[in-house]
Amino acid sequence: MIAIASDHGGYELKELLKEHLEEKGLEYRDFGCNDTSSCDYPDYAKPAAKAVADGTCDRGIVICTTGIGVSITANKVPGIRCALCSDELTAKLTRMHNDANMLAIGAGITGPLLAVSIADIFLDTPFSGIERHARRIAKIEE
Repeated sequence: MIAIASDHGGYELKELLKEHLEEKGLEYRDFGCNDTSSCDYPDYAKPAAKAVADGTCDRGIVICTTGIGVSITANKVPGIRCALCSDELTAKLTRMHNDANMLAIGAGITGPLLAVSIADIFLDTPFSGIERHARRIAKIEE
């Protein structure tokens, strides 16, 4: 189950990503927002991050105009490692090296085709399990 959330600036990209997840047969839970009316990103990113942290959802995707606000919000939740990615390589490496459990995307920075590719790579790439990466993640969690 994928948690997905956005503010008004990321709403259209969130809806596109939801359609893509459906096409891939992946289940998701939409934490809002529900339209392009101005709203506050923590109201949606924080519940999505809590659902990932408590295991209700396996991973999460949060979206705002830059991706910065939602990534900061998600990373305030204990157990979350949210990476703001605007290219495919960082999406791959954050999974392999950091075992990131949430992806932040800036809808005003990253075009829709690239955002879909970034999301696919993030969701399809496993953590490498290499000891040095696991050790570093453990230090983050201390």
